[in-house]
Amino acid sequence: MKKLIPFGKPLVDQKELNTVSKILKSGIYVHGPKSVEFEAKFKKFTKARNAISVSSCTAGMHLIYFTLGIGKGDEVIVPAQTHTATAHAVELTGAKPIFVDCDRNSGNIDQEKVIKKINKKTKAICVVHFLGIPVDLTKIVKVAKKKKIFVLEDCALSLGAKFKKTHTGLIGDAGVFSFYPVKHITTAEGGMIITKNNKLAKKLRVKKAFGIDKSFSERKISGFYDAIDLGFNYRMSEIHAGIGIEQLEKFPKFLKKRITNFNILKKKIAKLKNTLIINDTNKNLFKSHYCLNLVLKGKLKTKRLQIINFLKSQKIGTSIYYPQPVPRMTYYRKKYGYNSKLFKNASEISDYSFSLPVGPHLRNDQINYIIKKLNYIINKLNADK
Repeated sequence: MKKLIPFGKPLVDQKELNTVSKILKSGIYVHGPKSVEFEAKFKKFTKARNAISVSSCTAGMHLIYFTLGIGKGDEVIVPAQTHTATAHAVELTGAKPIFVDCDRNSGNIDQEKVIKKINKKTKAICVVHFLGIPVDLTKIVKVAKKKKIFVLEDCALSLGAKFKKTHTGLIGDAGVFSFYPVKHITTAEGGMIITKNNKLAKKLRVKKAFGIDKSFSERKISGFYDAIDLGFNYRMSEIHAGIGIEQLEKFPKFLKKRITNFNILKKKIAKLKNTLIINDTNKNLFKSHYCLNLVLKGKLKTKRLQIINFLKSQKIGTSIYYPQPVPRMTYYRKKYGYNSKLFKNASEISDYSFSLPVGPHLRNDQINYIIKKLNYIINKLNADK
């Protein structure tokens, strides 16, 4: 394989280029019709009551916590196995993130351990649908409703994923998606909040745009408005929204190819000795597989870098999801301390796994090439004395 097979790659064509060109020529870059259209189409796709576009997934999560009034003295339960942004969104409010270990097989937060961590300070629970594998939130939602605790879904990796035919983000109280370049779809940068709560949605719309009472299109007199609340500049631009509209149109094809690639890869490497594929066999789950995580066991535990470097030499891009349990990262370790015994599964996945591409940018011959080279290096290392 002469050219690099990238781990992820945004798939854009002339449609996105034409859309961006039209928006640039229009002179309307913010407060325009594209963000409204993107929200409407995203709402229809997920079957949400409300969709609110934001500048990033992190901004969306922070905006929700801020709008709920979560702050100093409060606690939010979050997974140890996630991107640091999940915890940062809590930390930025002044509240304390309470980390919980994950399930060894799926990488998703351990529901039983979540329930044990709930106390009077708990104001919210954030779950991450790891690698596009939905969390069965039945137990968490039941307890949260009883105790009036907000359930936020970090859906950064789960566009298209469902639990019992309900799209992720609509199982709890709200969900936030990411449109970073290598996610399921891209807007170059951006995010989307979905929620069933109309009252919350109304507040989020105001607070995402400085707390101003009227959007640009709602003002009878240009330049005349009032700040009725404290807010942020967390808006999505028209350019980003325009790209998102085109990407969402293509997403069903993207998703179908992503699932096909994952299943082919999984089938061909499932029997590799000393490896475990992160997955969940719950029949109520429809997974939107962001990538395939292969956990190394036994004698392969110390061989991760060797495997990654070999695949790199063969022009195969890989990644790691995620490099450390978040509570072990320097900022959180220094501030709150770290007990390795509390996060055994997150540590195992972080320290001994690597991520293989399954995105729609991959051709069948590239998937087969990845399988061939991976089988070679894993079998070789297993055979070495």
